[in-house]
Amino acid sequence: MRVVRTPAGDIVLDESGRAAGRGAYVCRSADCLDKAITKGALSRALKTPLPDDLHTALAGTLTTMNTTIEGGILGQE
Repeated sequence: MRVVRTPAGDIVLDESGRAAGRGAYVCRSADCLDKAITKGALSRALKTPLPDDLHTALAGTLTTMNTTIEGGILGQE
């Protein structure tokens, strides 16, 4: 999934992959999201401090997103 810092300074989830702003990709698992936020990787990638409620907001979107990957591991099967 792509997380974007918009030109207005808001941090949002970019479901289309085309939103304007500085973006960072995070895998669609709760563990990966936890590590990206707690270790500061997401903050460094977006070059801005993250709001305190961001983890809760993004974790809520993980449960609503379709995480099925089609095409197999290499995308060709």
